[in-house]
Amino acid sequence: MRFLLDTAVLVFAMGSPERLSRTAASVLRNSENILEISTVSLAEIAIKVSVGKLDLPSDTVRGTLRDLSIRTLPYSMEHAFALFTLPLHHRDPFDRQIVAQALCEKMPVITPDVKFKLYAGLRIIW
Repeated sequence: MRFLLDTAVLVFAMGSPERLSRTAASVLRNSENILEISTVSLAEIAIKVSVGKLDLPSDTVRGTLRDLSIRTLPYSMEHAFALFTLPLHHRDPFDRQIVAQALCEKMPVITPDVKFKLYAGLRIIW
């Protein structure tokens, strides 16, 4: 099964895996699952690193993607157009883009963010 990881889940997996829920950790460990991260999440991490909110070298991020066999999900025009009809439950543009992708791709999102539960039709794993 395909799963879309929220940015926080990738950050937790890299620096503090104890912050992952048991369910999230189990999904990440199951080699039969297809794990994906949005290119939006990678941009969010890079921006947070550049402004000093995160200390994650790009090599660490790349290594984690490789080690956990996480694929990248490109952000498409279809994903962007989904934002036109997405309710404004989140003000965070990165989260809204991840929600739009998950809904378009019909993928559950692994996230600790309770606001994601506000979106009808979005399956949350935590």
